[in-house]
Amino acid sequence: MSWAVVPAAGRGARFGGEVPKQYLEVAGEPLLAHTLRALCAHPGVDGAVVVLAEGDARWPGWAEMAGKPILACVGGGERADSVLAGLAALPESVRADDFVLVHDAARPNLHPDDLTQLLERGRGDPVGAILAAPVRDTLKRAGDDAGIDATEPRERLWRAFTPQLFRRLQLSRALEAARDEGVAVTDEAMAMERLGFRPLLIEGREDNLKVTTAADLVLFEFLVSRKNP
Repeated sequence: MSWAVVPAAGRGARFGGEVPKQYLEVAGEPLLAHTLRALCAHPGVDGAVVVLAEGDARWPGWAEMAGKPILACVGGGERADSVLAGLAALPESVRADDFVLVHDAARPNLHPDDLTQLLERGRGDPVGAILAAPVRDTLKRAGDDAGIDATEPRERLWRAFTPQLFRRLQLSRALEAARDEGVAVTDEAMAMERLGFRPLLIEGREDNLKVTTAADLVLFEFLVSRKNP
């Protein structure tokens, strides 16, 4: 069993609008509720810590989801600060060498089979693992004038998803090291890589989308409508 940390302190600047994207509603519920339910409905998850922005007036105050406990804490200005706050807020029963999931608040379409694979295979790796998908599109390198400078090889390139699964203490130390050196890591695996670790890549479903734009939100609405016609 594992606990999950869900950083939800972002303002969704790229999405735009007054409502942070994690609180935009789909099928009568905020994205964050869909995300937490996808995590907590899995038998391998014990509960979740949601990391909020200071003064978040939109937080509904959930204490449980799908019968699992939900805790909340305040995060920081950067993703790594928020994840560190979430790791520190985990219950005392979560030991230093226990594996912990970190999952984006705006990834509401996590499939249980992907989570099963991540938990089973990730725990068998000495470092941990992340969900990801191979790059399938042709990649172009742009010049300053937006003209194409080159076509980049896509072999061995993967797109990183979440959840990502690492041991509590190792991940905390990796994030602290990046923060102390002034490096803004964009995911937890990057922090681990900086210390010489090589997390396992586990191929996940392409529809584990991160809601970043209005088009992503429309796509998730469609996916939900397919599940619940």
